[in-house]
Amino acid sequence: MFQILRNAWKITDLRKKILYTLLIVLIFRIGSAITVPFVDVSALADATTAGTGWGYLTMISGGGFSNASIFALSITPYINASIIIQLLTVAIPKLEQLAKEGEAGRKVIGKITRFVTVGLGLLLGIAYYFMLRNGANTGNVLVEEAQKGFGAWFAAVVIVMCFVAGSALIMWLGEQINERGIGNGISILLFAGILSSIPSAATYLWQYFYEGGIKMLGQASDALKNVIMVPFVLILFLAIIALIVFVTDAERRIPVQYAKRVVGRKMYGGQSTFIPIKVNMSGVMPIILASSIVSLPSILQTFFGWKDNWFLNAFKQESWVYILVYFVLIIGFAFFYVTIQYNPTEMANNLRKNSGAIPGYRPGKPTSDYIKRVLNKVTLIGALFLGFIALFPSLFGMMTKFYGLTLGGTSVMIVVGVALETTQQIESQMMMRHYKGFLE
Repeated sequence: MFQILRNAWKITDLRKKILYTLLIVLIFRIGSAITVPFVDVSALADATTAGTGWGYLTMISGGGFSNASIFALSITPYINASIIIQLLTVAIPKLEQLAKEGEAGRKVIGKITRFVTVGLGLLLGIAYYFMLRNGANTGNVLVEEAQKGFGAWFAAVVIVMCFVAGSALIMWLGEQINERGIGNGISILLFAGILSSIPSAATYLWQYFYEGGIKMLGQASDALKNVIMVPFVLILFLAIIALIVFVTDAERRIPVQYAKRVVGRKMYGGQSTFIPIKVNMSGVMPIILASSIVSLPSILQTFFGWKDNWFLNAFKQESWVYILVYFVLIIGFAFFYVTIQYNPTEMANNLRKNSGAIPGYRPGKPTSDYIKRVLNKVTLIGALFLGFIALFPSLFGMMTKFYGLTLGGTSVMIVVGVALETTQQIESQMMMRHYKGFLE
């Protein structure tokens, strides 16, 4: 990857795109450090920890959510809007027709997604304001001037509008990367937000290791655990990255044989090819949807100030109920996502129209049934992998009592996926330019 980046840097056009992307990322990080008015940040410091329902937002916003910055909502409204529109495309015939109209239809769907993003940003901004005012974990963290008379209404409007404007600006920044930069804009911003948590994670591991060394000098009984755990976690971290790269690139290939056709004086077809089916076809979407649902009880508790009870305690991250429900939802959403993306009957019909066939299976329903069986098997493997990656930090913490994995399996998977996607895009652009050093 570093060799590809070095070669790309030598090309003027690609170098400009890389610098432009880095400029947008810099703007995103600056915005994540600018706090909205009327909020006492020092009182908010310990409110949104990784163990609460806000851990996901804190992670993807690069800490912006935990300090009430103008980019506190990060790309969450846009991601949720994209998922909603994608699901509605299957349910609403008009949207399905637009999706099939090519570039013009995609522009209309993109415009609808932007409006939905602003609407979701408004809802999340209002919800975040109520959390700041009377949340169960935060208490009231608004400054005193924002709680008197008409000033309270003015402060509420300013805070909510800052959050909405921040989410809309992030969406615009992502689109600018798509047009003038390298990679998928929203993915790059998500990548930058997650990577910003690496210094705090490294500091935590160093302190844990350093304290273990001090304890060993005092012959403390738990010192050896501190010293051994940090190298073990680093090795485990690298193993998870290798596993994610392997599964991300893994695919099941269905062989296809095309019949020979004579058109005029030329013969077409007769070649053998395959249909590639990725093991992890749905990416991290099932994890995002599942995490939104299982974190809903703790988020509602934060909004309304509910006291702990048996139901809320069942959905804490260290609870087996939470782990089981989370795992089942990930598998269910993985199958649902693949179902709306792939239609075995349509794939079989397309093969028959192009004089193609899967060896050993007749065209039509037998081919469709075979593709469906393969999709179900591959999807199950990918769903189990997603469940393992998403739940690994919780299971590891429960078994070892070590909760320092602030970069969990989901965040690592997002980082690796974005890095691979961006690298592939750079490779394709270099290939289009016939870059000699790369083709060698």
